[in-house]
Amino acid sequence: MMNTRYGSLSGTLSPPSKLSKSRARREPSGVFTLFQPAQIQQFKEAFSLIDQDGDGMVTEADLKSIFSSLGITPSRHMMDSLLNARPGGEIADPHDKGVNFTMFLTMMGEHLLELDGEQDLLEAFECFDENDEGKVKCEELRKWLSEVGDRMDNQEMDRLLKGPFTDRQGYFNYREWVKVLRVNVEEEEQKPPAKR
Repeated sequence: MMNTRYGSLSGTLSPPSKLSKSRARREPSGVFTLFQPAQIQQFKEAFSLIDQDGDGMVTEADLKSIFSSLGITPSRHMMDSLLNARPGGEIADPHDKGVNFTMFLTMMGEHLLELDGEQDLLEAFECFDENDEGKVKCEELRKWLSEVGDRMDNQEMDRLLKGPFTDRQGYFNYREWVKVLRVNVEEEEQKPPAKR
């Protein structure tokens, strides 16, 4: 034991107090800094849809329920791979299967960082570009954008398709649009932060 002007110090560490434990629990995860508040809210809504029983954990039962509602019968391998994809890898304790919101957000961050937005956009449009010309019929895009996935309304489609990237024959030049999008994103990233 050693005495200092701040009190005595022993060679062993004392267990953390209740106060230090509660402070540790309240420390924010670094993953929350990866996203804007609106994005975090969208992820929270998605998590809530998957968390069927509302207990704050996505478990095997939750996944089975959501897959069932989609008409999918997941295999044991699929269920295990989804539950083991959480941060930290495979689960040592079989009773500890589940993903909380922070884990879910971390997983989303890892997957989003793997995506190359420009390449993904090009590949998505190329699905509709049968002749590999870099352009797609606006009629066909309107059909898909209004019927599949996050459906767009007419006003949103008009903003996208009634601009400088649509020619007189009704084709949307997606390659040029993606190039301009890339330039705009690069300019945004290079702008100095606004002074307050």
